[in-house]
Amino acid sequence: MQLKARQGIRNITLGDVDVKSTTTQESVPRDGKTIGEVVVKGNSVMKGYLKNPKATSEAFKHGWFNTGDIGVIHPDGHLEIKDRSKDIIISGGENISSIEVEKVLYENQKVLEAAVVAMPHPLWGETPCAFIVLKVVETIRQGHREEGELVTSERDLIEYCRDNMPHFMCPRKVVFLQELPKNSNGKIIKSKLRDIAKAFVVDEDGVGSKKVQRRGVDHVTSRL
Repeated sequence: MQLKARQGIRNITLGDVDVKSTTTQESVPRDGKTIGEVVVKGNSVMKGYLKNPKATSEAFKHGWFNTGDIGVIHPDGHLEIKDRSKDIIISGGENISSIEVEKVLYENQKVLEAAVVAMPHPLWGETPCAFIVLKVVETIRQGHREEGELVTSERDLIEYCRDNMPHFMCPRKVVFLQELPKNSNGKIIKSKLRDIAKAFVVDEDGVGSKKVQRRGVDHVTSRL
């Protein structure tokens, strides 16, 4: 599965593809760890945005088409996309892939859907905030079929993350929803979740607990 997660290599229909540092524009080391922006060039790439020279200039800066995807290059030359650049969480100078955090959350047997976005942090600038939809289990009671959520708590999920990923990547808040906002194609609308997360702030000392109710979200901020 880890090998299949890679997006492959340059092929005959594409002139060139690379992963470059967004600051130096140098190719990142082929170590499968150092992230940069995925860039491509070739005659199969679009000429530009229709009647929008400003957007075209921004997309094709430095002579490459800048895809907006963040990825790595493995030692065998294969590219792996880690996240969209706008979804990368920068916490204390560390780049956190929301996709990698979501992958760990999806491995929890109680989680049906997960989406991770950045939320403000007074010390680190940003920190992950997880929006979770729990799985539903059917039970039979006195001949009647009933449905209920596989219940878990915010602290349980945070502790689960701390056991399965580096601590700096762990969500500092978990928000439980009945459903995640999606577009007509079923894609999660993270911009809406980011708007909600902007209202949450983790105390620098992590002390205290308060109840927050916003846009139908019933959320408890637990002491970490």
